[in-house]
Amino acid sequence: MSDTSTASEPPVVVGVDGSEHSLRALDWALDAGERLGAPVVVAHVRSDALQLGSARIASLGKEPELPDTVLNAVRTVVEERGHTVPVRYVSLDGTVADALPSAARGGRLLVTGSRGHGGFVTLLLGSTSRTLAMTAPCPLVVVPHEARTVEPGAADKGRVLLGLQTEETPDEVLAFAFETAQGRGVPLEAVTAFRLPPQPGALLAAPSPALQVPPPLPEADDSAEMLREAGREQEERLRPFAERWPGVRLVPSVVPGDAAGRLVEGSRDAGLVVVGRHHRHRIGSLLIGSVAHAVLHHAHCPVAVVPPPGGGTTGALGT
Repeated sequence: MSDTSTASEPPVVVGVDGSEHSLRALDWALDAGERLGAPVVVAHVRSDALQLGSARIASLGKEPELPDTVLNAVRTVVEERGHTVPVRYVSLDGTVADALPSAARGGRLLVTGSRGHGGFVTLLLGSTSRTLAMTAPCPLVVVPHEARTVEPGAADKGRVLLGLQTEETPDEVLAFAFETAQGRGVPLEAVTAFRLPPQPGALLAAPSPALQVPPPLPEADDSAEMLREAGREQEERLRPFAERWPGVRLVPSVVPGDAAGRLVEGSRDAGLVVVGRHHRHRIGSLLIGSVAHAVLHHAHCPVAVVPPPGGGTTGALGT
């Protein structure tokens, strides 16, 4: 497939493999394409057997004519569902982890199901989706399978839930969340969670069980001051984006506790959770933050992982 940036409008690229998980992602991608006014590229990475067969035929000097039955079946599904967005179908060779990011280069979004054929339905993420979350050149949206969807229709009408670390989350992640909320006409809830520091007594082991005493509880005044400071930092971080998108109803949320747990719980009635992806580690390996990792594994609604600056296009899901 050629670089999708050559299209007149950056497309929404969706990976399919014929599984029910991928067909849910296909529906989501088609709806996103219609909201965005963007074409949709339906991409299937051919099986190893089909790739090998085509290579053997080509080695004999003949033109391979092996049909992509998965893509043909998906084409029929799309035509039956009557979407009006322009759709292009492409068969890809190579590994899924390599071929889909290449196909999405210059794209607006890359959309995938939670996992392919098989797998444990109690978890959201398969190994391929986990790899794509680290390598996709544009925002990746992972659509959960039906077993993890709690509120029917919430993915279409629910609020956008943003995981915000005030000092670490790049501007591109906030812009994506605000623009998406505006395009969908839904509120944006920005969740900043922080942990209360342990009290000194909790860090010191008593010399014997007989001398152990319960650690002191956090002082109420200290906790309240930390909450106020976190709120000030969040308000300052959000202000320029709120001014840029004044039509978005912003719901700031600053809470003590675990950020991933708050986002997973909030995903039960949200339409989309937006998190950022970490930069490359100093030794060159790709990382996905612990919050994004946990949310991708356990969220009940689609999750958007936005790459850091230079990681690719960050077009949102609205406008």
